[in-house]
Amino acid sequence: MRRLAPVLVAALLVSGCAGLGEGDAVQTGGTDGTGPMTFATGRDTTGYMQPLIDKWNREHPKEQVSLLELPEAADEQRAQMVANLQARSERYDVLGLDVVWTAEFADAGWIVPLDRSMFPLDKLLQPVVDTALYQGKLYAVPYTSNAGLLYYRKDILSAEHLKPPKTWAELREQAVRLGRKYKLDGYAGQFLPYEGLTVNFAEAVQSAGGEILSPDGTRVTLDLRTAATGLDFLVGGLRQGWIPQESLSYKEEESRLAFQQGKLLFARNWPHAYGPATRSSIAGKFAVTRLPGLDGPGSSTLGGLNLAISAYSKHQKSALDFIRYFTGLANERSVLTEGSFPPVWAELYDDPALIRRYPYLPVLKQSIMSARPRPVSSKYDQVSLVISSAVSDALNLRKPSDETVATLKQQLSEIIRTP
Repeated sequence: MRRLAPVLVAALLVSGCAGLGEGDAVQTGGTDGTGPMTFATGRDTTGYMQPLIDKWNREHPKEQVSLLELPEAADEQRAQMVANLQARSERYDVLGLDVVWTAEFADAGWIVPLDRSMFPLDKLLQPVVDTALYQGKLYAVPYTSNAGLLYYRKDILSAEHLKPPKTWAELREQAVRLGRKYKLDGYAGQFLPYEGLTVNFAEAVQSAGGEILSPDGTRVTLDLRTAATGLDFLVGGLRQGWIPQESLSYKEEESRLAFQQGKLLFARNWPHAYGPATRSSIAGKFAVTRLPGLDGPGSSTLGGLNLAISAYSKHQKSALDFIRYFTGLANERSVLTEGSFPPVWAELYDDPALIRRYPYLPVLKQSIMSARPRPVSSKYDQVSLVISSAVSDALNLRKPSDETVATLKQQLSEIIRTP
């Protein structure tokens, strides 16, 4: 694994909210912007990050990076980061941001804009580059991508001479009939009321042909009929029993384990669940495909992790060099081979050796390229909270789908209108 050469950065800070762009004046709190750093990101469940950081640390003894692992759930990660940034704390230098947080963090002045010319953006998957932009400026660097996939029991479908479902009707029919025959639960996603539920609802709406907000996040474009159709797909599964009631408490790990332990015929999850499943009791018995939709293949939610620099870091030059290193091609290969996460360099998805080792790569690339970002808004935390709360009421059969989406549209409109 080679290290990218350190970069002499001409871009320096004007203030805490200024960017690392060309021609900026220097103000680094009495330092030259270099020194030890803290990299704050969500918990590394596969343990692949520390060896990459160790390599940097061996080669940069005066710019050591300490990995600070935040909770696994995105909501809790965001809460800790926001508390730190609102206090203008210097503790965090590099931030691992969920791709949907770019607008909020940039709008608040918590992260600094970056010079596009310092990064090989043309070699990355375009949809993931878009998640790092806000108002035309680059505020973060893509590190991992993500798109929801449908995991399925290949051995059972093959024994029944069936292809994996492309539509919700096919999924429902196979989940009911084969679940009963093989004594398995039919389908599960992430249905606990948290960010994962927002993602699952967004995918259902998109896969029915709708959207929640306009691309610029300034208008609520939720079509009530389309949204109710998407929500009914999930509510109906719970009513009819092919989605198990226990899935109402599932986050990513719970749904991964349920599928990996052979309890589910189908499961929606991110690509990181693939690696552990190959070392489980269902190894060789499962495969992945694109999410199904109303009339054909559905649309996944675009996920992933972007790396940004805290506006309050005193070591922003070092942070920039570290991000260049950490998002380089060699490390991106390790993101896939050691971490089981989707890399952001396009060429890795076309590498014959990697495809032989990870046969799902072509499907994953299709899913990423056809995925949509979650609602882009500087008030995303409020948007997500309202969505997950409303959808949870519907899934728990406390409100009908049509009433849920009507109320949700009204609440979202109030959030968007509020200055």
